[in-house]
Amino acid sequence: MAVYAYTRVSTDRQASDGESLDVQQRTIDGYAMMHGLAVDRVFVERGVSGSKPIDERPEGKRLIDALGKGDVIIAAKLDRMFRSAQDALNVMQGLRDRGIALHLIDLGGDVTGNGIGRLVFTILAAVAEAERDRTRERIADVKRDQKARGRFLGGTVPFGFRRDGGDLIPHEAEQQAIFEARVLRGRGASLRKIAAALQAKGHRVSHVAVSHALANVGGRP
Repeated sequence: MAVYAYTRVSTDRQASDGESLDVQQRTIDGYAMMHGLAVDRVFVERGVSGSKPIDERPEGKRLIDALGKGDVIIAAKLDRMFRSAQDALNVMQGLRDRGIALHLIDLGGDVTGNGIGRLVFTILAAVAEAERDRTRERIADVKRDQKARGRFLGGTVPFGFRRDGGDLIPHEAEQQAIFEARVLRGRGASLRKIAAALQAKGHRVSHVAVSHALANVGGRP
């Protein structure tokens, strides 16, 4: 059995907020001594953001690669190792499956074993679901805001418009074609006949695109 310690600080955080490398190391050393554990190697992550998954950090990857069945990882805080509750949940489950113990001191110790481990997993699962809900809400809010401001959200540029950076602006010739399409539609022409008429004038448009263009009476896609 090998015992590994993991410490991490983000840029400009090495001596602030009680999260310096020295503070983390002293916390780990004290915990290991109290539990009769001898740390074999310390993986020190300097200036790396916690937004990266642990296996995408230089020292984090070395730690994961070094692990074997029965090994132990000790970290001072959950947020030193994981970027989110979902990330923690996924990694911790993988460690449990491999027979590796993870001790997070701020959560009381071994979070992959029995007792406290089950409680931690339950709490993390609930927090992870809340995180996913908030993420979905933020994405939906951004899309609604961008759509309201006429921002292009990706995909096929609708007939009648052209892309200008992140915006869609009217394509003059195609807007004129849409006007003609409305006239033809008003005279009872089918969508396919309208598309054919526009194609004859050099426009690359399908009857489906014609339908969408006619549906957007306000002039916006």
